[in-house]
Amino acid sequence: MNSRDSSLTPLQVAVLDEPALANNPEHFISSDEYNGDVPIAIDFGSNTLKAGYTNQDVPSLVFPTRLTRFRDRRLNRTMTFIGNDISLDQAVRAQSKSPFDGSMVTNWEYIDEMLEYTFKHLGVLGDNGISNPLIFSEKLAVVQAQRSQWYQLLFETFNISKATFGIDNQFAFFANNSIDSTGLMIGCNNEDTNVIPIVNGVASLQECKRINWGGNHAVSYMNNLLSLKYPYFPTKLTDLQYQKLYHDYCYVSPDYSADIDKYLTLDVLEEKNIVVEAPFTEITQPQKSEEELRIQAEKRKETGRRLQEQAKQKRMERLIQKQEELEYYTQLKEQFIDQPKKKILSILQNAGFDDERDFKKYVSNLERSVKKAHSAELAEDDDVDEDPSANKFDLLDIPDDQLTPEQIKEKRVQRLMKANVEARQKAKEEKERIQKEEEELRKKEEEWRQSDLTGWIKDKRGKLNALIVKRKEKLKMREEMKDRKSQAAQNRMKNLATLAEDNVRQGGKRNRDQATIDNDPNDTFGADDEDWMVYNDISQNPEALDEAIEEDYKDIVEIEKELLEFDPNFTGEDTLDAQYDWRNSILHLFLRGPRPHDSDDVHEQHQMHLNIERIRVPEVLFQPTMGGCDQAGVAELCETILLKKFGSSPNQLSKTAEDMANNIWLSGGNAKVPGLKNRIVKEFTSFLPVGTKLSVNMSSDPLLDSWKGMAKWAKSEDYNKSFITKKEYEEYGPEYIKEHKMGNVAYFE
Repeated sequence: MNSRDSSLTPLQVAVLDEPALANNPEHFISSDEYNGDVPIAIDFGSNTLKAGYTNQDVPSLVFPTRLTRFRDRRLNRTMTFIGNDISLDQAVRAQSKSPFDGSMVTNWEYIDEMLEYTFKHLGVLGDNGISNPLIFSEKLAVVQAQRSQWYQLLFETFNISKATFGIDNQFAFFANNSIDSTGLMIGCNNEDTNVIPIVNGVASLQECKRINWGGNHAVSYMNNLLSLKYPYFPTKLTDLQYQKLYHDYCYVSPDYSADIDKYLTLDVLEEKNIVVEAPFTEITQPQKSEEELRIQAEKRKETGRRLQEQAKQKRMERLIQKQEELEYYTQLKEQFIDQPKKKILSILQNAGFDDERDFKKYVSNLERSVKKAHSAELAEDDDVDEDPSANKFDLLDIPDDQLTPEQIKEKRVQRLMKANVEARQKAKEEKERIQKEEEELRKKEEEWRQSDLTGWIKDKRGKLNALIVKRKEKLKMREEMKDRKSQAAQNRMKNLATLAEDNVRQGGKRNRDQATIDNDPNDTFGADDEDWMVYNDISQNPEALDEAIEEDYKDIVEIEKELLEFDPNFTGEDTLDAQYDWRNSILHLFLRGPRPHDSDDVHEQHQMHLNIERIRVPEVLFQPTMGGCDQAGVAELCETILLKKFGSSPNQLSKTAEDMANNIWLSGGNAKVPGLKNRIVKEFTSFLPVGTKLSVNMSSDPLLDSWKGMAKWAKSEDYNKSFITKKEYEEYGPEYIKEHKMGNVAYFE
């Protein structure tokens, strides 16, 4: 499954770097050009601040609403960075914070410093206060306490002459329409989305609707989706990187239900899947020449051979020692014949045994240990073709009394070697016998296949299905064993606890009657053959379970080869590998896209595949329940306003509703998501009566619409009537509000 397919072209990978750092600090406007009579418009958004003089076409300052207090330990100074200046250094940018919590200002100290920063960069001269009229934007239905804080900050801290506040989305509508236009404003802001019906230039605030979802929520939602999709991703992405993913790769689907059904198919993923790679430091090893690799391989081979010889020599020495000990105790056992019980017990106690039963147990275990050692030697030399008659064991037929001590020792070695050679010969004959039986079985099966192909195929398919079911059960058991709360894992722990309890009941150690084949009195496991059955009780034990799964897979592959050759109805699509092919795995397509995955490739370990997220994140505007908001979507809210308000009915729109449908505007930074305008047109066309004129508009830069509307408002007739002067503030207090076409209204319970 991890193999690479060379026939597929590699996907393009985009490196997800941090946004570039700024080269220069924010520019200053020369104070020589300062004019205290020109109004200053400040669109103080939760994401971006736009500020400038209203006699200009675009704002002079546009920077993120973020601030950093950075402590330089070398200079022993704390420095404040605001707006674009935080991007002068990576460490400074990483510590930046916003004065907003959602759509509400929570840190007025930050607001104070940002306003001072703004006025200084605009070149405002005001030792005794700021004489310029100020126009500020605010949210729809802003809390009175927020506006009161603004008044106190502006009039008492900055000593301004007069100021006015207006709704940001209504300013955006006015920027693209006349003062008495009728239309429908959809404000896609950073913290919320507003639908504002406007009649003859005045917002119908009682019919306005708000969705608690904006660009900031969309970025957070993208973060959550990718964190769930890649829970073990090796790199932690920053908020700026998630924001880049949302802005660069997300788009509004024209038909979400239809697209989501076919998105995870190879054809669609080839076109829509986006691969992004998080930056990382790759550790490269120096390339070695072929000669160096050959020398290194020879050294490893020689080292392995030498270690094998040393291990074999040590095993042989231990085997000889056990053989001598077994011969000694065998001779001792022969001396017990016709001896009184009392003398036998005395001899055994002097040899370290408790009684005769203890002695017999020890000798029995020693014989078993010697046999086991012989079996290990046979397993290593199984393919060696040796004949006992071809070896020289000349000392075996000579009595011990005619040999020197060295020859007696050599005689023991020859006896052991002869026994090994004979055992190997018997093992070889047994192997040949098994091969002969297998060959006979193959011939019988071939005869059966030739005489009854249908029956043979039916039998093979039955065996194949049984093996597949068996393998699935083992795979399920293996997955359950990974979960500590599963039944399989709990049964395994119960069995382990039972074993430990049995050991405690016996005092934590066993007597010599239960000594192991290695004669360790403290370890008696294996002395009884039933001890080895404990592995079956412990849910097959993970290692043994993996081996069993691999064996089942090999058997399945062998049967599939035969069926592919002789069964005309069995094709490659029916094989186990085809069923688990990555092309057929929805999970693989979702996580890794339309290419096989190499888990050992460090680059692929740092890659994310954006597919469904590209349309799912923006879709929350139309289906807020997907993002956890128990609210109606944009299209549904607009449908209610156009078909059920202002004297309209589902079958007949009023004149006011028709004018609204013919003048719909999208504004705000979140309106830049590709496809939003087309989706709005499609949704409105589906619920508006046939023949209704529909016009959905969006400016070239919807982010600046509010500020441009404020600058345009400064040139209107109603502009001077909307200000609150410092004298009025001191007389009526911070709760005082002047109602005008662009602003909120006072609310009294």
